[in-house]
Amino acid sequence: MNTKSGYVAILGLPNAGKSTLMNALLGQKLSITTSKPQTTRKQILGILSSENYQAIFLDTPGIIKPGYLLQEKMMEAVSRSVKNADIIVLIIDVSSDPEGKQTLNNIFITEKVSNTGKPFLLLLNKIDLTQQEKVRNLISKLEPLNKFNKIIPVSALLNFNIEEVLGSIVELLPEGPKYYPDDIVADENERFFVSEIVREKVFELYKEEIPYGTEVIIVDFKEREDKKDYILAEVIVERESQKGILIGKKGAALKKLGLDARKSVEEFLQKEVYLELKVKVKNKWRSDEKQLRSFGYIKPEE
Repeated sequence: MNTKSGYVAILGLPNAGKSTLMNALLGQKLSITTSKPQTTRKQILGILSSENYQAIFLDTPGIIKPGYLLQEKMMEAVSRSVKNADIIVLIIDVSSDPEGKQTLNNIFITEKVSNTGKPFLLLLNKIDLTQQEKVRNLISKLEPLNKFNKIIPVSALLNFNIEEVLGSIVELLPEGPKYYPDDIVADENERFFVSEIVREKVFELYKEEIPYGTEVIIVDFKEREDKKDYILAEVIVERESQKGILIGKKGAALKKLGLDARKSVEEFLQKEVYLELKVKVKNKWRSDEKQLRSFGYIKPEE
């Protein structure tokens, strides 16, 4: 039997629903999701295997104009995803961008995505939050442009039309052998996903600049037979004032973060853990090349 396999880059502006879409396509939560923009910072790879196909999804950071070095590296990750992809999926949040102008007129999308010549799907997401007539009007405006192989209205959160999206992707996948064994769903290890879960909780629990100035590093991860696995995570912030906010009065905020994170980590790992959190200050790490390299935002070859 001939198999089909390929890479599928999921692109869009911040908060368009990229991570929610990938989780829906995979049928499990792999990418963290929050209501705040720019939650995703690194390319997350998720693998969906069937008997006759393998789709390798690349969840990417939201497309922005970079303001500092970390954001520049995030946009470089998006560029690599576009370059490596066999299929491009562009997702628009029609509840906040009802005519698609913000997305389709974005310079990055215009320059780096529109002219690749690769199969190109356009998804109109969050249709449950907008009037159906507006969605139909948008489709009727976009179809004559002949830029997309298909335009599909979806609600990634409610799993609406996800089967049609998957069917369209499989149809466009090139023929070829599978890249990964069927039982592999991601190329990152448990440490990476645990750090992402802790960071997700930071985004959920803290306001304003705190989530964006935070990074999470897993310092220790011990599997123990006779008791709970031990995980030590360092929560990195940029300033002493951020450290105080993160810890809270008498440590209450950090305790709440640890409790929420532990529950989600245990759900992900399917076992009990002892999660210890420590807060460290690394001054202006988002603009420090050495720090970004140590955190994995700059690859060894760069």
